[in-house]
Amino acid sequence: MHFDLADLRLFIHIGESPSLTQGARRAFLSPAAASARIKALEAQLDTRLLYRDSRGVELTPAGQKLLTHARLIMRQVEYLKAEFTQFGTDSAGHIRIFANTTAVTEFLPEVLAGFLAQRPGVTVDLQERLSRDIVRGVLDGSSDMGIIAGPVEAAGLQVMRFSTDRLVLIVPAGHELAGRKQVTLKQTLAYQHIGLHDGSTLLTFLRDHVERIGQSLALRIQMSSFEAICRMVEAGVGIGIIPESSAIRHSHTMNLVTIELDEPWAVRERSILVRELDALPGTVRALIATLMPQADGTDADGVRG
Repeated sequence: MHFDLADLRLFIHIGESPSLTQGARRAFLSPAAASARIKALEAQLDTRLLYRDSRGVELTPAGQKLLTHARLIMRQVEYLKAEFTQFGTDSAGHIRIFANTTAVTEFLPEVLAGFLAQRPGVTVDLQERLSRDIVRGVLDGSSDMGIIAGPVEAAGLQVMRFSTDRLVLIVPAGHELAGRKQVTLKQTLAYQHIGLHDGSTLLTFLRDHVERIGQSLALRIQMSSFEAICRMVEAGVGIGIIPESSAIRHSHTMNLVTIELDEPWAVRERSILVRELDALPGTVRALIATLMPQADGTDADGVRG
C-alpha cells in the first residue's frame, strides 16, 4: 500500500474544513481534482472516508482514523525537515502548542518572547484549549506539545511536571470576606463572581467543581484576562478566583485582598505533555528546556502514562 504525502496533506485540509471546496482551496487544488484524489484514496483503502451532502463533508469513522494517522505522519515529516534545517539546530522551525488559560495568558507570553527573540527562524502557533482537547491534540499529532494544570489522564503520553499553579480568591479591600485567611468554594458562592470568558479552561474547571457540590456559579460579568478580573474586583463589582501568581502581581498596583482557597484541588501541578520527547525536533526540545531547565532528554521527573 502506497501513500502519497500530498494526498495525506489534502485529506487533513478537507478533514479540518467544513467543505471539500474549502479543503481543496487550502491545498491549492480545484474541487474536481481534490475529489478525484480522495476517491482514489478511498479506492486504495477500499473504504469510504467521507460522507458528502449539500451541507458539505463529514468524516466517516474510517476517515477519522485516517485523519489521526495522517496528522501524525505529516507531523513527523515536518520534524524530519526541521532536524535537517541548518543541520538540526534549534534556530528554525514551527511549534504548535495547546495550553490552558493560565499558561496562555500568564507565563507563556514572557517565556516565548525571550525564546523567539533569540531564534528569528522559529514560528509558534499557541492555542488555548480545554484540558481534554490538549491531551487529544498531542495524542493525535495536531499539537507538538501541551501545557496543562491539575491531574492528567494521558495514557501514551510523556508527562513532565515543571511548576505549581495555586488558585486563590481575590476580594476588594473592605469586603466581608477580606478578614478571612481561608474560604471554601461553597462559601464564595454566596457572592457574585467575576469570571473568564466561556471556553476558558479555568472557568470550565471551576464550573465542574461547583456542579459537584450541587451549587451554581453566579457570574456577574466575564472578562478576557486576569488583569481585567482584578480591575473589576478592585472596583467592587464582585469577587474572583485566579492563579496566585497573577493575584500577587496585580496586588502591587491594585487594592486587592488575597484569600487562600481551602480546597484540595486549589494547588495544581503544571505539566508539559508530549508523545515522545526524544523524537521531537530540536526547536521543540529547546522550548521545553526553557520551560523546564532540568529537562535533558530523559524523563527527568516526568512519567509515562
